[in-house]
Amino acid sequence: MAELLLTHGYFLYEDPKELQILKPYAPLGILYLCSHLQKQGFDVDVFDTTFSSREALFNHLRTETPSVVGIYANLMTRSNVVEILSVAHEAGWKTIVGGPEPGAYALEYLQSGANYVVFGEGELTMQELLEAFRANDTAACTTISGLAYLDATGNMQENPPRNQIADLDSQPWPARHAIDIARYVKTWRDAHGKGSINFITARGCPYKCRWCSHQVFGQTHRRRTPRLVVDEVEWLLQTYSPDMVWVSDDVFTINHQWLRDYAREMRLRGLRIPFECISRADRLNPEMLDLLAELGCFRIWIGSESGSQRILDSMDRGVKIEQVQQAVAMSRERGIESGMFLMWGYEGEELEDIEATIKHVSISKPDVFFTTVSYPIKGTPYYQKISSRLVQLKPWGVSSDREIKIKGRHSQKFYSYADKLLRDEVQLARMAETPDAESDRASSLRREIALARAALLSTQTEVEA
Repeated sequence: MAELLLTHGYFLYEDPKELQILKPYAPLGILYLCSHLQKQGFDVDVFDTTFSSREALFNHLRTETPSVVGIYANLMTRSNVVEILSVAHEAGWKTIVGGPEPGAYALEYLQSGANYVVFGEGELTMQELLEAFRANDTAACTTISGLAYLDATGNMQENPPRNQIADLDSQPWPARHAIDIARYVKTWRDAHGKGSINFITARGCPYKCRWCSHQVFGQTHRRRTPRLVVDEVEWLLQTYSPDMVWVSDDVFTINHQWLRDYAREMRLRGLRIPFECISRADRLNPEMLDLLAELGCFRIWIGSESGSQRILDSMDRGVKIEQVQQAVAMSRERGIESGMFLMWGYEGEELEDIEATIKHVSISKPDVFFTTVSYPIKGTPYYQKISSRLVQLKPWGVSSDREIKIKGRHSQKFYSYADKLLRDEVQLARMAETPDAESDRASSLRREIALARAALLSTQTEVEA
């Protein structure tokens, strides 16, 4: 039996929405953890739940000889992870949780069956913890940085945070051999005609958006050497033959000189692969977009969030509306699709801000955009600001930070009308550039827009109690 079993709580086939999307990617976090610990001489297995079932995982936990199980948890997998913890704890496993969420909810996870919570980057903390287990020295856990646990009296103890890994080049590639990467590629190809795979070139984001969580990497930005990243890309292309890749960095284009060096190395090796990535509008200019196009970028996701400069400033986004519009236009000129993330309901947003967002998206005309109603993530400045107005709708262990009501905010109905108005207005703006501008469909859209705007106005006084 391995010294450590790593797993997570994402079950693709149990989520109807995910099955509609069908774009799974490998859990790089636990694969990096696996490769680091294997390099240090530990025997580590991975139970990848993506294509499995909770019944299969529970059966494994109940029938295998218990050792140590490490579980990755994020915002959307909390309830699954709590259930996994319960089964593992009952079966006699030492239980550890880590990932983006447990650091903010350490006590809750410990009370749900975790023996230890790892916060921040997990590699070195897990290494020291496994060394303590090997030596049967549980007292050493009191001095391991980046660790939280319950003491003998049931009170939570949280050790000092751990410094981030400064030299990412010293870390091995994620242990893709530990899971069935080919199945990820095939699932993509069967559903979308193109197989995809993911990798990262950096860790962390140095920006300070007030709603964004920095639980794992803090507000750092550490990059791998471009040549070594290209080594991994070349190996991925040779080993798995994907049709495209997803660069999973928080912001791929932060360091312009790094991107120049990366593009030069790809050029020297004759490598080019279609890919999509995330950027900020203020980190895009003609030169960077030319490089992205040369490298094969077919879609760039731009965090727009709002079309109201007042709201962006209150978020500490550090971006101007005009920069977003220019970035979308420059991308379009180079044949790169643009994707836009938008957020309704941020603190202080009113009707004029919603109208500004609608105007902004109609002018920008991104190829695709997604909207969400803002939700406060514990540990962020946004959460702290409105914490006194939060109402949890379900028990913690079966919910997420998305299932929290904010007293005094506009109703869900209000935001649903805002969403419809946005989508209809953008569709009409696109039609204005086509021969269908005066079609029956355009006339129908104008009527729908009038109705949606009237509904928005009629519900603007409705607030959450």
